[in-house]
Amino acid sequence: MDAHRAAQLLAAERERIEQHLQLLRGEMPADTIIADTDQGDLAYDMNERERDASRITELAEELRALERAEARLAEGGYGLSIESGKPISDARLERLPAAERTADEQRLWERSGR
Repeated sequence: MDAHRAAQLLAAERERIEQHLQLLRGEMPADTIIADTDQGDLAYDMNERERDASRITELAEELRALERAEARLAEGGYGLSIESGKPISDARLERLPAAERTADEQRLWERSGR
């Protein structure tokens, strides 16, 4: 994949991640509880906050992976596996611009428990 296309993909991915983070951080409810709130509503709100916090953590990790991909692009190693140095397919990079491994390597890495 050429560097220009890679930069476009990474920029679009950064924008997506940052927009999601802003949305989640802006929608997270304040830690105030209204006295007449139903217990079911409170449980639902707590569950929603936990899910939002979990998603924020996931997006923060995606952002760190994106930053590593941007560094590889700047250093000339973008599109090469961090495990083997083998090329990552353009189709995979189009879907996952911050991919660090080939699809086969990623499956093995995930099975090994990371």
